Amino acid sequence: MKKIYFDNNATTKIDPLVAEVILAELQETPSNPSSIHQLGQKAKAKLFKARQTVANYLQVRPVEIFFNSGATEGLNTILRSVAQKKEAHIITTDLEHACLYKTFKFLEGRGSDITYLKPKEKGRVDVKDLESAIKNTTALIAISWVNSETGIKTNIEEIANWCEQNSIPLLIDGVAILGKEKINLPKGVTYACFSGHKIHGPQGVGFSVIRQGVKIEPLLIGGEQEGGLRAGTENVAGIMGLAKAIELIPSDVEQKISKLRDFFELELTKIPSIMINGANQPRVCNVSNVAFLNEDGESLLARLDRAGVIVSLGSACASGALEPSRVLLNMGYSKDRVMSSIRFSFSRMNTLEEIQEALHLLFQILNR
Repeated sequence: MKKIYFDNNATTKIDPLVAEVILAELQETPSNPSSIHQLGQKAKAKLFKARQTVANYLQVRPVEIFFNSGATEGLNTILRSVAQKKEAHIITTDLEHACLYKTFKFLEGRGSDITYLKPKEKGRVDVKDLESAIKNTTALIAISWVNSETGIKTNIEEIANWCEQNSIPLLIDGVAILGKEKINLPKGVTYACFSGHKIHGPQGVGFSVIRQGVKIEPLLIGGEQEGGLRAGTENVAGIMGLAKAIELIPSDVEQKISKLRDFFELELTKIPSIMINGANQPRVCNVSNVAFLNEDGESLLARLDRAGVIVSLGSACASGALEPSRVLLNMGYSKDRVMSSIRFSFSRMNTLEEIQEALHLLFQILNR
Protein backbone atom coordinates (compact mmCIF):
# COMPACT_ATOMS: atom_id res chain seq x y z
CA MET A 1 0.00 0.00 0.00
CA LYS A 2 1.39 3.38 -0.99
CA LYS A 3 1.53 5.80 1.92
CA ILE A 4 0.21 9.34 1.60
CA TYR A 5 2.35 11.42 3.94
CA PHE A 6 0.68 14.50 5.40
CA ASP A 7 2.77 14.89 8.56
CA ASN A 8 5.42 17.20 7.17
CA ASN A 9 5.49 19.43 10.25
CA ALA A 10 6.83 16.43 12.16
CA THR A 11 9.54 15.67 9.61
CA THR A 12 9.91 15.55 5.84
CA LYS A 13 11.16 13.07 3.29
CA ILE A 14 14.75 13.82 2.42
CA ASP A 15 15.14 15.21 -1.09
CA PRO A 16 17.06 12.71 -3.29
CA LEU A 17 19.46 15.48 -4.33
CA VAL A 18 20.16 16.20 -0.66
CA ALA A 19 20.78 12.52 0.04
CA GLU A 20 23.14 12.43 -2.94
CA VAL A 21 25.22 15.30 -1.52
CA ILE A 22 25.39 13.68 1.93
CA LEU A 23 26.33 10.24 0.60
CA ALA A 24 29.03 11.67 -1.67
CA GLU A 25 30.58 13.52 1.26
CA LEU A 26 30.41 10.47 3.55
CA GLN A 27 32.29 8.46 0.92
CA GLU A 28 35.09 11.04 0.74
CA THR A 29 38.34 10.58 2.65
CA PRO A 30 37.50 11.51 6.27
CA SER A 31 38.51 14.98 7.36
CA ASN A 32 37.98 17.26 10.36
CA PRO A 33 37.39 20.98 9.68
CA SER A 34 39.53 21.84 12.71
CA SER A 35 42.58 20.06 11.31
CA ILE A 36 45.26 22.20 9.70
CA HIS A 37 46.29 19.69 7.01
CA GLN A 38 44.95 19.91 3.46
CA LEU A 39 42.01 17.57 3.99
CA GLY A 40 40.97 19.47 7.10
CA GLN A 41 41.13 22.78 5.28
CA LYS A 42 39.09 21.31 2.44
CA ALA A 43 36.38 20.33 4.94
CA LYS A 44 36.57 23.81 6.47
CA ALA A 45 35.99 25.34 3.03
CA LYS A 46 32.89 23.18 2.59
CA LEU A 47 31.54 24.46 5.90
CA PHE A 48 32.24 28.03 4.83
CA LYS A 49 30.37 27.53 1.57
CA ALA A 50 27.38 25.99 3.39
CA ARG A 51 27.36 28.88 5.86
CA GLN A 52 27.29 31.35 2.97
CA THR A 53 24.38 29.51 1.34
CA VAL A 54 22.27 29.63 4.50
CA ALA A 55 23.18 33.25 5.24
CA ASN A 56 22.37 34.38 1.71
CA TYR A 57 18.94 32.75 1.86
CA LEU A 58 18.04 34.57 5.09
CA GLN A 59 19.91 37.74 4.06
CA VAL A 60 22.13 37.74 7.14
CA ARG A 61 25.91 37.67 7.57
CA PRO A 62 27.71 34.29 7.36
CA VAL A 63 29.32 35.00 10.76
CA GLU A 64 25.80 35.04 12.23
CA ILE A 65 25.10 31.42 11.25
CA PHE A 66 25.93 28.71 13.80
CA PHE A 67 25.36 25.06 12.91
CA ASN A 68 24.05 22.60 15.50
CA SER A 69 21.84 19.52 15.81
CA GLY A 70 18.60 21.44 15.31
CA ALA A 71 16.28 24.02 16.78
CA THR A 72 15.87 22.23 20.12
CA GLU A 73 19.58 22.59 20.81
CA GLY A 74 19.70 26.11 19.45
CA LEU A 75 16.75 27.33 21.51
CA ASN A 76 18.06 25.67 24.67
CA THR A 77 21.48 27.22 24.20
CA ILE A 78 20.06 30.73 23.90
CA LEU A 79 17.39 30.44 26.59
CA ARG A 80 19.70 28.95 29.20
CA SER A 81 22.32 31.58 28.47
CA VAL A 82 19.85 34.45 28.86
CA ALA A 83 18.37 32.90 32.01
CA GLN A 84 21.79 32.96 33.69
CA LYS A 85 21.59 36.73 33.93
CA LYS A 86 20.50 37.94 37.35
CA GLU A 87 16.77 38.78 37.55
CA ALA A 88 16.31 38.20 33.81
CA HIS A 89 12.64 38.38 32.83
CA ILE A 90 11.51 36.50 29.70
CA ILE A 91 8.21 36.93 27.85
CA THR A 92 6.70 34.08 25.83
CA THR A 93 3.22 32.64 25.16
CA ASP A 94 1.23 29.64 26.32
CA LEU A 95 0.99 28.46 22.69
CA GLU A 96 4.64 27.56 22.10
CA HIS A 97 6.08 24.27 20.88
CA ALA A 98 7.14 21.83 23.60
CA CYS A 99 10.80 22.70 23.04
CA LEU A 100 10.21 26.27 24.16
CA TYR A 101 7.40 25.64 26.63
CA LYS A 102 9.10 22.84 28.55
CA THR A 103 12.40 24.71 28.63
CA PHE A 104 10.61 27.67 30.19
CA LYS A 105 9.00 25.41 32.78
CA PHE A 106 12.45 23.99 33.55
CA LEU A 107 13.91 27.48 33.91
CA GLU A 108 11.01 28.55 36.12
CA GLY A 109 11.90 25.67 38.41
CA ARG A 110 15.38 27.17 38.64
CA GLY A 111 13.97 30.55 39.65
CA SER A 112 13.62 32.33 36.29
CA ASP A 113 10.91 34.98 35.89
CA ILE A 114 8.76 33.93 32.92
CA THR A 115 5.59 35.66 31.69
CA TYR A 116 3.23 33.59 29.52
CA LEU A 117 1.02 35.71 27.30
CA LYS A 118 -2.41 34.24 26.52
CA PRO A 119 -3.40 35.22 22.99
CA LYS A 120 -6.59 33.09 23.21
CA GLU A 121 -8.66 32.69 20.04
CA LYS A 122 -6.39 34.73 17.77
CA GLY A 123 -3.61 32.22 18.39
CA ARG A 124 -0.77 34.74 18.11
CA VAL A 125 0.69 37.68 19.98
CA ASP A 126 0.90 41.28 18.85
CA VAL A 127 2.61 44.41 20.10
CA LYS A 128 -0.24 45.32 22.45
CA ASP A 129 0.21 42.01 24.28
CA LEU A 130 3.92 42.70 24.70
CA GLU A 131 3.53 46.29 25.85
CA SER A 132 1.46 45.20 28.84
CA ALA A 133 3.98 42.56 29.90
CA ILE A 134 7.40 44.24 29.82
CA LYS A 135 9.34 45.01 32.98
CA ASN A 136 12.56 46.86 33.69
CA THR A 137 14.22 43.44 33.89
CA THR A 138 12.87 42.07 30.59
CA ALA A 139 15.85 40.42 28.90
CA LEU A 140 14.17 38.49 26.09
CA ILE A 141 10.97 37.91 24.15
CA ALA A 142 10.75 34.38 22.75
CA ILE A 143 8.00 33.35 20.32
CA SER A 144 7.35 31.19 17.27
CA TRP A 145 7.11 32.76 13.84
CA VAL A 146 4.53 30.10 12.95
CA ASN A 147 2.68 27.78 15.31
CA SER A 148 3.52 24.25 14.20
CA GLU A 149 0.10 22.86 15.20
CA THR A 150 -2.24 25.46 13.70
CA GLY A 151 -0.03 27.17 11.13
CA ILE A 152 -1.02 30.57 12.53
CA LYS A 153 1.58 33.23 11.72
CA THR A 154 2.83 35.92 14.07
CA ASN A 155 3.50 39.36 12.60
CA ILE A 156 7.23 39.08 13.19
CA GLU A 157 8.05 42.24 11.26
CA GLU A 158 5.87 44.37 13.55
CA ILE A 159 7.13 42.71 16.73
CA ALA A 160 10.77 42.87 15.59
CA ASN A 161 10.46 46.60 14.89
CA TRP A 162 8.91 47.15 18.32
CA CYS A 163 11.65 45.11 20.02
CA GLU A 164 14.33 47.07 18.19
CA GLN A 165 12.78 50.39 19.22
CA ASN A 166 12.59 49.23 22.85
CA SER A 167 16.05 47.58 22.87
CA ILE A 168 14.62 44.19 23.88
CA PRO A 169 16.25 41.08 22.35
CA LEU A 170 13.90 38.88 20.31
CA LEU A 171 14.26 35.11 19.89
CA ILE A 172 12.30 33.43 17.08
CA ASP A 173 11.52 29.75 16.65
CA GLY A 174 11.50 29.70 12.86
CA VAL A 175 11.17 25.96 12.30
CA ALA A 176 7.61 25.95 10.96
CA ILE A 177 8.07 28.73 8.39
CA LEU A 178 11.37 27.81 6.75
CA GLY A 179 10.76 26.22 3.36
CA LYS A 180 7.10 27.26 3.28
CA GLU A 181 7.54 30.81 1.99
CA LYS A 182 10.37 33.20 1.22
CA ILE A 183 11.48 34.87 4.42
CA ASN A 184 13.78 37.73 5.30
CA LEU A 185 14.90 37.94 8.89
CA PRO A 186 13.89 41.39 10.22
CA LYS A 187 16.66 43.50 11.70
CA GLY A 188 15.00 43.46 15.13
CA VAL A 189 15.36 39.67 15.44
CA THR A 190 18.34 38.97 17.70
CA TYR A 191 18.21 35.17 17.54
CA ALA A 192 16.41 32.64 15.33
CA CYS A 193 16.54 28.84 15.27
CA PHE A 194 15.80 26.39 12.45
CA SER A 195 15.94 22.64 11.68
CA GLY A 196 16.97 20.90 8.48
CA HIS A 197 14.62 17.94 8.60
CA LYS A 198 11.52 20.14 8.16
CA ILE A 199 12.68 21.28 4.69
CA HIS A 200 13.53 17.90 3.10
CA GLY A 201 17.00 17.99 4.62
CA PRO A 202 18.68 15.58 7.06
CA GLN A 203 17.59 14.95 10.62
CA GLY A 204 19.96 15.96 13.39
CA VAL A 205 21.21 19.12 11.67
CA GLY A 206 20.05 22.71 12.10
CA PHE A 207 21.32 26.20 12.70
CA SER A 208 20.85 29.32 14.76
CA VAL A 209 21.13 32.93 13.69
CA ILE A 210 22.82 35.00 16.39
CA ARG A 211 23.46 38.61 15.50
CA GLN A 212 27.06 39.71 15.30
CA GLY A 213 28.31 41.10 18.60
CA VAL A 214 25.70 39.33 20.76
CA LYS A 215 27.33 37.25 23.50
CA ILE A 216 25.98 33.78 24.30
CA GLU A 217 27.28 31.18 26.74
CA PRO A 218 27.74 27.80 25.02
CA LEU A 219 25.65 24.84 26.09
CA LEU A 220 28.35 22.36 25.06
CA ILE A 221 31.84 23.01 26.40
CA GLY A 222 35.02 21.81 24.72
CA GLY A 223 36.58 22.83 21.43
CA GLU A 224 36.25 26.15 19.64
CA GLN A 225 34.01 24.95 16.83
CA GLU A 226 31.27 27.30 15.60
CA GLY A 227 33.00 30.36 16.96
CA GLY A 228 33.31 28.75 20.38
CA LEU A 229 29.53 28.52 20.69
CA ARG A 230 29.13 24.80 20.04
CA ALA A 231 31.91 22.39 20.93
CA GLY A 232 32.31 19.17 18.97
CA THR A 233 33.37 18.23 15.45
CA GLU A 234 30.90 19.57 12.92
CA ASN A 235 28.72 17.20 10.91
CA VAL A 236 30.11 18.28 7.56
CA ALA A 237 28.02 15.90 5.45
CA GLY A 238 24.83 16.82 7.29
CA ILE A 239 25.55 20.54 7.06
CA MET A 240 26.22 20.24 3.33
CA GLY A 241 22.89 18.42 3.02
CA LEU A 242 21.15 21.19 4.96
CA ALA A 243 22.62 23.83 2.65
CA LYS A 244 21.53 21.83 -0.39
CA ALA A 245 17.99 21.58 1.00
CA ILE A 246 17.88 25.36 1.34
CA GLU A 247 19.17 25.77 -2.23
CA LEU A 248 16.34 23.52 -3.43
CA ILE A 249 13.50 25.55 -1.87
CA PRO A 250 11.52 26.68 -4.94
CA SER A 251 10.84 30.37 -5.38
CA ASP A 252 7.13 29.55 -5.83
CA VAL A 253 6.91 27.11 -2.91
CA GLU A 254 4.19 29.09 -1.13
CA GLN A 255 1.92 29.21 -4.18
CA LYS A 256 2.41 25.49 -4.89
CA ILE A 257 1.57 24.29 -1.40
CA SER A 258 -1.22 26.83 -0.93
CA LYS A 259 -3.08 25.40 -3.92
CA LEU A 260 -3.01 21.95 -2.32
CA ARG A 261 -4.03 23.14 1.14
CA ASP A 262 -6.79 25.42 -0.16
CA PHE A 263 -8.30 22.67 -2.32
CA PHE A 264 -8.16 20.26 0.63
CA GLU A 265 -9.92 22.67 2.97
CA LEU A 266 -12.52 23.69 0.39
CA GLU A 267 -13.56 20.07 -0.09
CA LEU A 268 -13.50 19.28 3.63
CA THR A 269 -15.58 22.21 4.76
CA LYS A 270 -18.45 21.29 2.47
CA ILE A 271 -19.40 19.07 5.41
CA PRO A 272 -20.90 21.23 8.21
CA SER A 273 -19.42 19.11 11.01
CA ILE A 274 -15.85 19.75 9.80
CA MET A 275 -14.17 23.01 10.85
CA ILE A 276 -10.68 24.47 10.42
CA ASN A 277 -9.01 25.57 13.65
CA GLY A 278 -7.56 29.06 13.25
CA ALA A 279 -9.25 29.56 9.88
CA ASN A 280 -9.78 33.29 10.39
CA GLN A 281 -6.14 34.03 11.23
CA PRO A 282 -3.16 34.50 8.89
CA ARG A 283 -1.66 31.04 8.38
CA VAL A 284 1.35 29.49 6.73
CA CYS A 285 0.54 27.67 3.49
CA ASN A 286 1.02 24.04 4.53
CA VAL A 287 -1.07 23.40 7.66
CA SER A 288 -4.71 22.42 8.11
CA ASN A 289 -5.68 21.75 11.72
CA VAL A 290 -9.10 20.17 11.30
CA ALA A 291 -11.83 19.56 13.87
CA PHE A 292 -14.04 16.60 12.95
CA LEU A 293 -16.89 17.35 15.34
CA ASN A 294 -18.46 14.23 16.91
CA GLU A 295 -15.40 12.16 15.95
CA ASP A 296 -12.60 10.99 18.21
CA GLY A 297 -9.37 12.35 16.76
CA GLU A 298 -7.18 9.49 17.96
CA SER A 299 -9.53 6.88 16.52
CA LEU A 300 -9.81 8.75 13.23
CA LEU A 301 -6.04 9.07 13.01
CA ALA A 302 -5.68 5.29 13.51
CA ARG A 303 -8.24 4.57 10.78
CA LEU A 304 -6.48 6.95 8.40
CA ASP A 305 -3.18 5.30 9.25
CA ARG A 306 -4.58 1.87 8.35
CA ALA A 307 -5.83 3.35 5.08
CA GLY A 308 -2.34 4.65 4.32
CA VAL A 309 -2.83 8.35 5.14
CA ILE A 310 -0.24 9.59 7.63
CA VAL A 311 -1.32 12.55 9.78
CA SER A 312 -0.88 13.81 13.34
CA LEU A 313 -2.81 14.92 16.41
CA GLY A 314 -0.47 17.89 16.73
CA SER A 315 3.20 18.52 17.44
CA ALA A 316 5.25 15.32 17.19
CA CYS A 317 7.05 16.35 20.38
CA ALA A 318 3.75 16.40 22.28
CA SER A 319 1.27 14.14 20.47
CA GLY A 320 2.79 10.96 21.90
CA ALA A 321 1.28 11.93 25.23
CA LEU A 322 -2.27 11.31 23.88
CA GLU A 323 -3.60 14.25 25.83
CA PRO A 324 -5.61 17.20 24.50
CA SER A 325 -3.51 19.73 22.60
CA ARG A 326 -2.33 22.42 25.01
CA VAL A 327 -2.18 24.86 22.11
CA LEU A 328 -5.79 24.36 21.02
CA LEU A 329 -7.08 24.38 24.59
CA ASN A 330 -5.24 27.64 25.26
CA MET A 331 -6.84 29.12 22.16
CA GLY A 332 -10.17 28.63 23.90
CA TYR A 333 -11.53 25.65 21.99
CA SER A 334 -13.65 23.16 23.92
CA LYS A 335 -12.08 19.89 25.03
CA ASP A 336 -14.46 17.96 22.77
CA ARG A 337 -13.39 20.00 19.74
CA VAL A 338 -9.73 19.64 20.65
CA MET A 339 -10.06 15.87 21.04
CA SER A 340 -11.65 15.69 17.57
CA SER A 341 -8.84 17.63 15.88
CA ILE A 342 -6.19 16.33 13.50
CA ARG A 343 -3.29 18.17 11.87
CA PHE A 344 -2.62 17.72 8.17
CA SER A 345 0.70 19.27 7.12
CA PHE A 346 1.77 19.31 3.48
CA SER A 347 5.03 19.87 1.62
CA ARG A 348 6.29 20.74 -1.84
CA MET A 349 6.60 16.99 -2.52
CA ASN A 350 2.88 16.34 -2.12
CA THR A 351 0.62 16.29 -5.18
CA LEU A 352 -2.98 17.14 -6.02
CA GLU A 353 -3.54 13.45 -6.76
CA GLU A 354 -2.51 12.61 -3.18
CA ILE A 355 -4.90 15.25 -1.83
CA GLN A 356 -7.76 13.83 -3.89
CA GLU A 357 -7.02 10.24 -2.88
CA ALA A 358 -6.72 11.19 0.80
CA LEU A 359 -10.06 13.01 0.66
CA HIS A 360 -11.66 9.97 -0.96
CA LEU A 361 -10.32 7.67 1.78
CA LEU A 362 -11.24 10.13 4.52
CA PHE A 363 -14.84 10.48 3.34
CA GLN A 364 -15.11 6.69 3.08
CA ILE A 365 -13.99 6.37 6.70
CA LEU A 366 -16.35 9.08 7.94
CA ASN A 367 -19.33 7.51 6.16
CA ARG A 368 -18.85 4.04 7.61
